[in-house]
Amino acid sequence: MSTPRIPTGSFKDLGPINWVLCRILSRVAGTPDAHLFSTLGRNKGLFRGWLFYSGRLMPGGQISKKETELVINRVAHLRECGYEQDHHSRIGRRFGVTKELLAQVKEGPDALGLTERHRTILAATDELLDTKNLSDATWAALSGEFDERQLIEFLLLVSQYDGLATTIGTLRVERDF
Repeated sequence: MSTPRIPTGSFKDLGPINWVLCRILSRVAGTPDAHLFSTLGRNKGLFRGWLFYSGRLMPGGQISKKETELVINRVAHLRECGYEQDHHSRIGRRFGVTKELLAQVKEGPDALGLTERHRTILAATDELLDTKNLSDATWAALSGEFDERQLIEFLLLVSQYDGLATTIGTLRVERDF
């Protein structure tokens, strides 16, 4: 395990608002200190803005929570982000992502037993991560599953968790579990 580049913050580092937010978020995450939050919380106002934005994607988005978790878990797997995998495999279970479905998500869009809808979502996730764009064929397939608002949300969801995986890895945020 590499040493974190920025340590988790104390009350003094986070300030009272972020410290309270981190305590609440840690409790929800089922850990004494959710290292991601107590690290990012050191950047006071940006942390709160990021929380608001992130919360609009998950859990507050238009895409079902189960499908949102499929996307997040696929991004975490492809980006080899253990921190995201730890949290979102557990969160996903709350929304119906079984161990079997999680294994299929990790295998990818060609996994046996996936619904056509899940296959389309995973293929679009893979393509977006790989090319930073979607072909017209993939866009058309995804458009058959999502409305305009969900299409925009999908793009932001994939890019949010890709960026978060990059941030976690670069800062060397320690896993909570």
